[in-house]
Amino acid sequence: MTKFNYRKLILLIADIIIISVSGVILNYILSLVGWIGAESSKGLLYFIILNDLTCVLMLLISGAYTKLWRYFNIKDYIISGISMFVGFVMSYGILMLLGHRPRKVFWALFFVFASWGVLLFRYIFKRTFLDLTGAGNRENLVRTLIVGAGQAGRMILREIENAQFDENNPSKDLLPVGFVDDDITKQRSRIGSIAVLGTTPEIVKICEEHRIENIIVAIPSCDGDEKRRILDICSRTKCKIKVIPYISELIFSDGEQLIAQAKEIKIEDLLGRNPIEFDRRKISGFIKDKVCMVTGGGGSIGSELVRQIAQYSPKQIIIVDIYENNAYDIQQELVLKYGGGLNLVTLISSVRDYDKMDTIFKEYRPQLVFHAAAHKHVPLMETVPEEAVKNNILGTYNVANLAERYKVDKFVMISTDKAVNPTNVMGATKRACEMIIQHKAQTGTHTEFVTTRFGNVLGSNGSVIPLFRKQIESGNPVTVTHPDIIRYFMTIPEAVSLVLEAGAIAKGGEIFVLDMGAPVKITTLAENLIRMYGKVPYKDVPIIFTGLRPGEKLFEELLMDEEGLKSTDNKKIFIGNQIEIDGAEMLKKLERLREAAEANDSETTITLLADMVPTFHHATVG
Repeated sequence: MTKFNYRKLILLIADIIIISVSGVILNYILSLVGWIGAESSKGLLYFIILNDLTCVLMLLISGAYTKLWRYFNIKDYIISGISMFVGFVMSYGILMLLGHRPRKVFWALFFVFASWGVLLFRYIFKRTFLDLTGAGNRENLVRTLIVGAGQAGRMILREIENAQFDENNPSKDLLPVGFVDDDITKQRSRIGSIAVLGTTPEIVKICEEHRIENIIVAIPSCDGDEKRRILDICSRTKCKIKVIPYISELIFSDGEQLIAQAKEIKIEDLLGRNPIEFDRRKISGFIKDKVCMVTGGGGSIGSELVRQIAQYSPKQIIIVDIYENNAYDIQQELVLKYGGGLNLVTLISSVRDYDKMDTIFKEYRPQLVFHAAAHKHVPLMETVPEEAVKNNILGTYNVANLAERYKVDKFVMISTDKAVNPTNVMGATKRACEMIIQHKAQTGTHTEFVTTRFGNVLGSNGSVIPLFRKQIESGNPVTVTHPDIIRYFMTIPEAVSLVLEAGAIAKGGEIFVLDMGAPVKITTLAENLIRMYGKVPYKDVPIIFTGLRPGEKLFEELLMDEEGLKSTDNKKIFIGNQIEIDGAEMLKKLERLREAAEANDSETTITLLADMVPTFHHATVG
């Protein structure tokens, strides 16, 4: 029997005792003062037992034992009083049918004594054991709506109810007001101590009518599209929103409460797709006992690569990054987590420095190289195209050549959807990098070269989400370049898991592409983020459209027309067909591009970049 059932039993037994004692004492007092003759012990016993049964029955029917004591209000006391009255009327009627004529004065006074005793017990208990600690003060409780009246929702309700006597349980401060559920058969029914108030499309109205402050979305089995629909509705309220994770992410163990696993709503919850599953056994076999180098290892993608690689027992991890602050941060994070259990080397170096990189390859002999070092900020690279070429193209060429020279097993390059039919310098340089890697795959002998291509990564350095957050938190308008601009999004952990699995299944020369679901309208993303801060878009926080930036497209593509698409064992990962690269011609163009970049000739650099990447369509190039 659960704690909650024990409490119902205690309250029921207390009511029986109060009713019984009230009858005995009242009979004694009235007979003592001569108002009534002493009732026979047998007759009094029958009357009391019958009243016990009818009153408890009516209290059960009214839900008085289902409602937790700390949630009792004036309405609940009135309902309990009416239930007691109906119970006494029933017992009086039954006695009349059985040929007994109870004294009306005794019956009326018995009802008054018993009902006041029952209600007073509830009030005193609530005041003494709950209100004095603040647990029973409804004004201090957070009014909570539970979305989903299924098993998870019921578990959440039980956990909140069971927390009422646990001062250390944060759930004691929650007041469950009701459920919402799209199951028509559950509408207006009661589940446990609360009612199903409506369906998910009615959430905004329900939150306003019932003064909801907190929403818990407890539907861990729903698919991504349905979850996004519900969260999108919830985000239109001013409530704090928490979400129970997908079933695959839940922890089922003794003492692990479901409500404790609820997470604050994140912007990625609104992307509208299920979490991407990866073959961890393949990744483990790929990484375990290998020397792994991550260039750009301090960046948003690179640091997550390092984190995930560390989970698979590598022989050694080598972080290479030119920015010492980021490199130091990830180094210290891993030292704190793994201590001396992880063989970690952090080196401050630029991939543009061939001689330094040669020294690193020679000394550490990496078996796997993950190349994440790159300049990626689109507008900034428009102003200094030569720097994008030096770092992205020439840096990649340096590291790829060294990987081949030192017989690295696999080389995995991080690319972007902006490399497809690029309209900006950054995307064009990444397409050139892809061409270099494909050329290496076609001409190399030992190293398997592979590219991974995906869209925008939520929360990465330079992405829109951190910018939007800063604008909202500082009280400034949110700026969006165009009302119709759309992008594909994924989370950083998903992007990195793709990189690792792609490396595990690569044979050489592939461009791996992630099925990122439906594209997201940036304006919608901004509106949802504003709502997550409890503000109203366009009213509390203006959204200003600034116009497309140089080199920016309304939408990004993930594949070039000539690449085609081939599926893999992972339904979310596809392979673009290899495109034959004319190596000799490409190397000639690369050398001319190098000369222009090193001469810091921006105009010539863009012209030669367009010559090297035929699909590059830049505003300055005819």
